[in-house]
Amino acid sequence: MPAINTKNFGKVDVEENQRIHFKAGILGFEENKDYYLIIKEDSPFIWLQSAVNESLAFVLINPYIFMPEYKLKVSASDWNLIEMDPDKEDHLVFAIVTIPGNPEEMSANLQGPVIINPKKKLGVQAISLDDQYHIKHPILPAL
Repeated sequence: MPAINTKNFGKVDVEENQRIHFKAGILGFEENKDYYLIIKEDSPFIWLQSAVNESLAFVLINPYIFMPEYKLKVSASDWNLIEMDPDKEDHLVFAIVTIPGNPEEMSANLQGPVIINPKKKLGVQAISLDDQYHIKHPILPAL
């Protein structure tokens, strides 16, 4: 089993089925294309850890945990990047979490959802076509 170095967890064993390829990278980090999903038991958060840069990781959360009425509405080109039909329901959806100095102010980027095709191991950070969502949606009040 291969291992990767992470800033937050040290050396972590990973399996190839945890690897997700982002053809377009993540917004602002387009040069990093490959990440591993690291799931910690008993936590609503998932880590999206760069496969090559141990200092680059994103905290993700399923938006439906704190906003059950969330509606995913993104462009056909985003669906094409992960080779999925938007009418299928076998994709995974996450929001990138920002944790400031005061963790009670943590927020989720609902404007830029991360969508993953779990079968093909492809991901995209899409741009929501629904302008009701923000890049800093408070998480804790909704929980």
